[in-house]
Amino acid sequence: MAFELISHVGLTEQLQVIDIAFDDELFSRYGVTIPVVKSEQSEINWPFDLSQLKQWLTANGITYHS
Repeated sequence: MAFELISHVGLTEQLQVIDIAFDDELFSRYGVTIPVVKSEQSEINWPFDLSQLKQWLTANGITYHS
């Protein structure tokens, strides 16, 4: 679902998918809040909807297509 939202705003090419299953630090940090979208030091954790994603992108100066 989160990938579909990212796709909807046209940012799949800028997306880097990281599997946290084998990284104890990331797994303990994010656990059940994955997927996480991160830019610089700002994050939006699941669950989020399209409106929340767009608001986060705008607040972080990330240009997207609606």
